[in-house]
Amino acid sequence: MAVPKTNSPNRIPTIYQCDSNGRQNQTVVADLDGTLLIGRSSFPYFALIAFDVGGILRLLVLLLASPLAGFLYYLVSEDAGVRVLIFATFAGVKVSAIKSAARAVLPKHYSEDLHPETWRVFSSCGRKCVLTANPRIMVEPFLKNYLGVDVVLGTEISSYKGIATGFVASSGVLVGRNKAIALRKAFGADSMPDIGIGDRKTDFPFMRLCKERYIVPSEPDVRPVGHDALPKPVIFHDGRLVQKPTPLMALIIILWFPIGVILSILRVLLGSLSPITTTYYVMSLLGCPITIKGTPPHDAKRSSTGRVSYSVASLTEFLCPIKTSRLTRERTKDAKLIDDILDQGRYLVMCPEGTTCREPYLLRFSSLFAELTDEIVPVAIVVKTSMFHGTTARGHKWLDPFFFYMNPIPAYEVTFLNKLSPDQTCSAGKSSHEVANSVQEMIAKTLNYTCTNLTRKDKYRALAGTDGLVEQKPARATSKVLGG
Repeated sequence: MAVPKTNSPNRIPTIYQCDSNGRQNQTVVADLDGTLLIGRSSFPYFALIAFDVGGILRLLVLLLASPLAGFLYYLVSEDAGVRVLIFATFAGVKVSAIKSAARAVLPKHYSEDLHPETWRVFSSCGRKCVLTANPRIMVEPFLKNYLGVDVVLGTEISSYKGIATGFVASSGVLVGRNKAIALRKAFGADSMPDIGIGDRKTDFPFMRLCKERYIVPSEPDVRPVGHDALPKPVIFHDGRLVQKPTPLMALIIILWFPIGVILSILRVLLGSLSPITTTYYVMSLLGCPITIKGTPPHDAKRSSTGRVSYSVASLTEFLCPIKTSRLTRERTKDAKLIDDILDQGRYLVMCPEGTTCREPYLLRFSSLFAELTDEIVPVAIVVKTSMFHGTTARGHKWLDPFFFYMNPIPAYEVTFLNKLSPDQTCSAGKSSHEVANSVQEMIAKTLNYTCTNLTRKDKYRALAGTDGLVEQKPARATSKVLGG
């Protein structure tokens, strides 16, 4: 359906009027903020980058610059407003750090704001292009890796010897006529997209180049696309901030930060110095409730307990109330280490996933625990935070406990499942992989999570570019293991 060229949004049909059937061989181009995404402001995504690459001070600089950016954007020109946000966020930052944050932090938050009607049309087309004033370096990882976008046209940032200057490249900010120029350059004059989708007057220049044009009306109450409708769910993500920082949320984070630092130090010190028998009560008094469900093993409190870990910082090991042993990631050596601990008759706490996952998914369980013992008590653990994540794949791991306890009310929910019966273990002839998969399914069912075949290696490759474990066949022993 061809639409007459016009400058009036009232004469352009809305995205609700666009028929998405039979578009497999067509090309679509869409703006990002307010079009493909529900939110019209890009501030939260700049704020996520700012905090990840520069901490609380960089976030403060961005927040202080945001009134000027808003004034310029709405009353002077979009170009000037975007330039202020880019300078405040990127100036003096390594380009590699920006790329890392865009790949590991932003996809989670972008994926939670997709406009359902725009996505209905956008996903129906065979070739997809996004045209945005946002820096391409920020948006490209999400759009290409998770939405299958073929062409991403965005503002290019300037850099010197791998350091962002805070300025934009000579091509300028992609707003208004610059969008049309970039689109014509990318597609050529004879092969313009079939569908153009925008949400504001400055999108009209590129929309005029398309055969069909549709406007996305501003409706903040629209419910975003569900995770199950995305081509690829965001399972792994990094960064310390739990919520998308709107200007108000960013202000709250900045005001809370010094209070949270003091509170976290107090919680860490008192928690680590208190006897383990009183930890539950001490942490509850400090605003860190621990909810226990199910029935722990009857003699667990009277027995000494050990814990094995893969990539926990030395400070975290020092603060841990139970003895820890570091695994080498070499299966034979790790099996011997665990076997020695079990031979001492001690309970052993082991995470068969080898790492944490923030989303409601369980990674594939290592079968090592099932090969070493037949006495297994599955334990499901849920960590609840409201402001900061207490884990990281790319940052400083020694800060993990402090960020966790900087939350106003960080909480643990621990559920003890029934101990595996003999017919559920390797002693009944089951393979260690069958036992591990069975325990994974039990815990997933308890938490209402989804089982996956993804591993620790997959997580670290996606987020940090590093690898995981080396697997070999160990020997078996008999003692007690708490898995979860």
